[in-house]
Order: sequence, then structure tokens, then C-alpha cells
Amino acid sequence: MKLAGVKVIELSLFLPGPHLTMMMADHGADVIKIEPYEGGEPVRHIGPKEDGETVYFRNTHRGKRSLRLDLKHAEGREILMRLAERADVLVESFRPGVVDRLGVGYAPVSARAPQLVYCSISAFGQSGAYRDRPAMPAVPASDMGASLMALSGILMALLKQRATGQGDYLDIAMHDSLLAWTANVMGPVFAEGRSPVAKQERTWGGNAFYNLYQTKDGEWLALGASEHKFAENFLAKAGRSDLAPYAHKQPGEQGPLIAYLRQLFREKTRDEWLAWLDGVDVAYAPVRSLKEAIDDPNTRERGMLLVDERGRQHLGVPIKFAREPAEPVLRAPGFGEHSNEIVKSVGYGDTDIARLRAERVIG
Repeated sequence: MKLAGVKVIELSLFLPGPHLTMMMADHGADVIKIEPYEGGEPVRHIGPKEDGETVYFRNTHRGKRSLRLDLKHAEGREILMRLAERADVLVESFRPGVVDRLGVGYAPVSARAPQLVYCSISAFGQSGAYRDRPAMPAVPASDMGASLMALSGILMALLKQRATGQGDYLDIAMHDSLLAWTANVMGPVFAEGRSPVAKQERTWGGNAFYNLYQTKDGEWLALGASEHKFAENFLAKAGRSDLAPYAHKQPGEQGPLIAYLRQLFREKTRDEWLAWLDGVDVAYAPVRSLKEAIDDPNTRERGMLLVDERGRQHLGVPIKFAREPAEPVLRAPGFGEHSNEIVKSVGYGDTDIARLRAERVIG
């Protein structure tokens, strides 16, 4: 697999870091999850469980090894340092300043592990006026945006590391990641010095053929057909080609066409509209519940629904290579399951391990 031989230390919690390191594990990386001695990874306890394990945890931690470690203890920090000396990547998501107070920030770690790509993920980054603010509430897109930005940055740094042997420090902010995704709606801000008016923007409701419409049965259909040819194809079949000129107008000027489509879609059920649209060269899709989306046969055909030997469901791998495809291990680690073997790998013997357990450094 593409990342076979890459060693990753994960100090992050919740979603952004665990998600990106799981994607690395899916493609062959050896990921060591360092869990807080008290309580472990919080998502072990968030949401519905199957067989004593949360769905959230198994879909962010499969294929990893778990080390229960107290980083407030000097020997716990020494274990981390020894792991870092042997690793390629370290990912942490503490609030800015915490790793420095613990003594495991980039400066001391890189002094012993100059090859390490050290990635910090936080709400607003390691600098700036909002540095010390906590993450934004109820915006999981920021978590996932940061996860993907961090993965991209880590892989870039690994390319350089392979050529030079030198690691780097990567500062990823959730807020930055969200802002970087807004290029398609920045026109009014950059060109006209004003905020967008949502319902007049192409992607937020101002375009008739880039919109949501409720059907007769209370369900919804999404049109993504903002190109003129798609609008013309739809209106031709509907017998209303006379309305096509409205589709050529600027978003916010298509009111009559939007009103027509709203009325039209209320005349049939969602399934009747899907049958009517079948074969028409128009971008459209039913708006489905999350359960309906998972149950759609296409989800399984694309490998995005995986089932383990115990019959439990897992989200699939979205990065699909023709050569060396991912081989996800559909099992998440128990809390501290691999502590002994991991600590042994950095030079501690059985007597040391017994002492470390007694002193509650590892668990």
C-alpha cells in the first residue's frame, strides 16, 4: 500500500486528527494512538454503541494501535520522545500552548527527531488574535476541512522528508480550512466589497436550476443543472422552453423560473419525478436521509459501505488507487490494548513495564 512503512503518532482527539490518521492507516501506515491515561479518547463514549464500542470510535480509529499514556509524567514524555525518534509523523490537536507546557511541543521533539513531520490542528491556528479561542460549535465541516488540509500538508512534507531527511512543522486551523473553501462565493466580497445576499447567489438559492424543490409527497429533489444546456433540456421536456431565457439571467433575477419550478415539482411525488427525469441530460438527485443514502445500492457498489466479520457496518475508503488500493482493517483497538508491545519497541523491558503500570504511566 502507498503508506506502508510510514509511522504515525497520533495525539489528537475527536474528529479532525483521528479521521486523517485513520485514512493513513487504511493505506498502510502504522498509526499509534496515544490516549490520555484518564478516560482515553472521548469518542469511545459518544453516540450509539454496538458490542460495547461506539460507531463514532470505530469509524475514526480502525486499524490503529492504542497506547494509554500519562504525558504529565516525565517518563510518559520520555516514551513519547523515543517513539518520535522512530516516527515519520506526529499529529496533535491540543489547544495552542498545551503541548509546550507539557514539554512535547515542536521544539523539544524536533531536537530529538529532526525527521518528524509535526502537525498541529486547532480551531484558529497557533498565531493570531483568536489563537486561544476554542473550536467553533456545531460546524463539523471545519473539522473535516482541517482533516483533509492536514492530510494534504503531511503528504507534501513527507515527500520532502524522503528526499532530504528533514521534517517540518505544520500549523492547520479549522477556520483557515473553511475560508479556503469559499472561493466560489467570494465574488461580492472581493470585487464589490459587500457580503453575499444568500438567496441571490448561484449556489445558495438564486439560480433556478441550482436549487432544492419540494415534491407532492413532502420529499425533496436537488437540481444542480446551472449550465444552460441542462436547463434547456429540462424545460424542453416540460414543454416550457419559453422560460429558458430566465435561466440565462444572473442569479437573483430568475424569480419567475424559480416560482414555476416550485409549483411544477409539487405536482408529482419524488419517485415519479425520478422516473420522469430518467434519461434527461440534467444534473439532479433526490434529497435523501442519511439512512437512505447508506442503503442506496450505489454506496455499496462504490465500496463506501463495508461490513466486518461480526456484521458491523463501516464507512468505506474514498481514496481509491488502481494500484495498491487501501486495505482497511475493520477493527478498532481496545483502550491501551497495545501499550506493552509499543513500550517494548522503544527499549523498555518487562520489569520496566510492570513498574510503569504500577506508577500509572502506562495502562
